Amino acid sequence: MLSDFFRINLPYGISRTEEGAWFAFNREYLPIGWNDRNNKFHAENKDNSLPIYTKYKRITEKFLKELAWDDKDGIRYDDKGKINKIWLYNDGTNPMNQSNTNNKFWDTYFEKLKKLSKLNTISN
Repeated sequence: MLSDFFRINLPYGISRTEEGAWFAFNREYLPIGWNDRNNKFHAENKDNSLPIYTKYKRITEKFLKELAWDDKDGIRYDDKGKINKIWLYNDGTNPMNQSNTNNKFWDTYFEKLKKLSKLNTISN
């Protein structure tokens, strides 16, 4: 089980469904706020019946690459070459792993969250 607010409630990354909807996941690859590994949901084995996915306007490949911690290891592509998962940070750039005097990683992380927060949904 995750042990702190950051790892439970703040995004580690975002993942796309085959239908083009997205969700943010925490360090356990669970939807934000979920703190139980025993739950049947996991980002690698999605249960599409849960209302956690959202379609957003203007999620482009360029936008996703700007959010990923690295344009190679911070991005996963599907078999059609479309980005289907990105990670906002890795262990080396995790803001929680840095000293309090080095705010660079927090600043970078918050800039990514600001970009995500401006996304508007697509109405169904």
